[in-house]
Amino acid sequence: MNTTPTLTSPVVLPPDRPGPHTRRLGVVTVVASFGGLLFGYDTGVINGAGDPMKTDLGLSPLSEGFVVSILIFGAAFGALVGGRLSDRHGRRHNLLMLSCIFIIGTLGCVFAPTWPALAAFRFVLGFAVGGASATVPVYLAELVPAERRGSLVSRNEIMIVGGVFAAFIVNAVIMHTWGHHHNVWRYMLAVSVLPAFALLIGMLRMPESPRWLTSRGRDGEALDVLRQVRSPERADAEIAEVHALAEEEQILHTGGWRDLAVPWIRRLVIIGAVLGIVQQFTGINSIMYYGTQLLQTAGFSSGGAIIANTANGLFSMLGIIVGVLLINRVDRRTMLIGGLSLIVTFHVLVGTSALLLPDNAIKPYIILVFVVLFVFSMQGTLGPLVWLMLAEMFPLKLRSFAMGLSVFVLWVADAVVTFGFPPLVSALGIALTFFVFAGIGVLGIVFVATMVPETRGKSLEEFEDEFRSAHARR
Repeated sequence: MNTTPTLTSPVVLPPDRPGPHTRRLGVVTVVASFGGLLFGYDTGVINGAGDPMKTDLGLSPLSEGFVVSILIFGAAFGALVGGRLSDRHGRRHNLLMLSCIFIIGTLGCVFAPTWPALAAFRFVLGFAVGGASATVPVYLAELVPAERRGSLVSRNEIMIVGGVFAAFIVNAVIMHTWGHHHNVWRYMLAVSVLPAFALLIGMLRMPESPRWLTSRGRDGEALDVLRQVRSPERADAEIAEVHALAEEEQILHTGGWRDLAVPWIRRLVIIGAVLGIVQQFTGINSIMYYGTQLLQTAGFSSGGAIIANTANGLFSMLGIIVGVLLINRVDRRTMLIGGLSLIVTFHVLVGTSALLLPDNAIKPYIILVFVVLFVFSMQGTLGPLVWLMLAEMFPLKLRSFAMGLSVFVLWVADAVVTFGFPPLVSALGIALTFFVFAGIGVLGIVFVATMVPETRGKSLEEFEDEFRSAHARR
């Protein structure tokens, strides 16, 4: 017999009609998404800053790899701890704290006198990156109406990709203007302090998540927030639904490691973690971190590879824009399977081109085209979808914990790809490396088809109730 309590009658929500609250919601989305911009810039800036930094600080290959990669480890722990802090103190409070850590980490890196000091502050910066990656999507998912959640939450992914592209452009401009300075890499890193201050100042005027307020018994404050970002009748109806779920989840006592013993919760968390692994093992960040190196291996000159690599940034942006336009019109599972199918196809085409085409002037450009199409397909599907689904799959009291755990796994997978890609290409070559990625993509398609639930068009509460009912005994 299933003794798990459920919502007896889901609240029917009236449509959220346009009004002054729509503008307020747009401002909240933009301000919170500065966390995504910082995420993207701070991970992408090292692509251009690496060489002058290596010369200025006298880095060996080992110390250079350590300085570059330690941000990823900091991000993994930041995602895990940041989720818990967000549960304890609130989403808004967490973003204010993270903005301060972004500022401290950035300035510490800019003025670091030695590479060990730089590594220490890169870890601090990574902690903020990971914390933002776990907090911003949850904050947005809990503030925006269900029918607009896909496009608004995915703006964070646009900001992440935009931050990476901005880093490529800023690096090129700074290198062209001040490239003769031995500490030019410090200027590149310093730019990110501007969006960090924008996040800090902006979040001082932003509301707390109404879902988090309700979970703390602060229903009056939650309703006030909803009235800022919803039409009056929608706010009144939605607070009733959120309040009913909050009471139910107090009975379930969800919210931590012990809840993984509950079968349906464990299944949901495993799905979230594996989605993060599938996203990273497409190899997308091997292009973001090592795109220039990959194109040099494909046959471009060093100068030509730097220029060609900007195409990856451009098509990454175009892909995420297309993805956001589609995300509310196509079911999540359909979009995931379609995206993985395209990714596998272009992986195979990259590998086949590298393996079979004769070495001539055309070959590098053919490989570049297929790499760019892979980046476009990835950023137009799995890029925004995985972050969106992590933000909308988990129950209220478990949401930040499960999001933090899933993003921790995602960052660890990122670290594995980051460390493994250069030696893999060195040992196997471009062709076999991309065939490996293609094989992993096929496994991802099987996983999505057999395990991943559909979340499109459902409120956070409706999805939770349905999934719990379907899997409570498993």
